[in-house]
This record gives sequence, C-alpha cells and structure tokens, in this order.
Amino acid sequence: MSDPRSDSGGGPVATLRGAQVEIDPGKVARVATAACLVALAGLIAGLIAAGVNKNAEIAALRDHGVPVEVTVTRCLGLLGGSGSNDAGYACRGSFELDGRRYTQAIPGGVYESPGTQVRAVVSRADPGLLATAHDLAAEEPSWSVFALPLALTVVLAVLAVLVVARRRLRAGAASALRPPPS
Repeated sequence: MSDPRSDSGGGPVATLRGAQVEIDPGKVARVATAACLVALAGLIAGLIAAGVNKNAEIAALRDHGVPVEVTVTRCLGLLGGSGSNDAGYACRGSFELDGRRYTQAIPGGVYESPGTQVRAVVSRADPGLLATAHDLAAEEPSWSVFALPLALTVVLAVLAVLVVARRRLRAGAASALRPPPS
C-alpha cells in the first residue's frame, strides 16, 4: 500500500476546483500607493487637529484658568526601554473647585512626595484640563505645532504630483504604441 501523501508523478497531489486567482501587479501597486497617500492625509489631519487642540487648551488655561492647590496623593516611577532606566513619574493629586473634590493626574512627570502641595491651573469648564503653574508659564499657543503637518503636506503634494505625472506618462506611452485608426 502506498503513502497517499507521496506522488510519484511529480504533479500536484490534489487539484482545487474553482476560479483561479490572477493578480495584476500594476493594480496592486496603484491600490497600495493610494492607500499610503490616504493614510498620510489622515496622519496630517490628525496632527493638525492635535495642534489646534493643544493651542486651544493652552489659551483656555491662560485666559480663563483658575489657580488651585493640588495635594499629591501618589507618585509612581515610570521605566523606559528595557525597564532599567527612569522615564519620569506619574503623579496623581486632588484639589477642590467650586466645592467639589477632583482627583487628577498631575502633568509634568516630576516626582513629588505624597502630601506636597503643587500650584496648578484648572479649567472651570473642564476640570480634567489641568496644568502645573510652572508648566503653563512656559507654554504659549504656537504655530510651531503645525511645522510637522506642514512638512508632511508638502511631501503629500509632491507624491501626488509624481503619481499624476507617472499616470500621464504611461497613458501617453500607451497611446503612442497603439496603431493609428484606419
């Protein structure tokens, strides 16, 4: 009795029924290129939205922020890389605003002992928007948050021009190869 897994004829052991798959490499390349351009456009839009949001938060805290004293409740060390080096601290603290008590993460990544009072500024409209007074003094709304999206927009425009130029070149070359109508 022979092993059903072996085939002495050198051909396929079994044939599959159904439609064959044919891949057009040119179409795959066009779809992949289009997907990359759309992804780049999405990244640009996300970076612009993040920049607008960052500038709006800074402006809101500077213009309408309320000073508060945040009492540090805990501070945990963060590890980076392989876990052998410090990457800052994640501290939480509580404060009162309009008679309500809030517990928030304290931005800045600096170690503070539990019980320490930290001067901060909070948005009355959104108590989740909190910045230390020190960090807020060093921040200003800035156009520089748009430098990377602007550079990526230039890259996207250049790539789009190259794609269109290549399509036109190929279309022109293909029409030059066709015989004239008789």
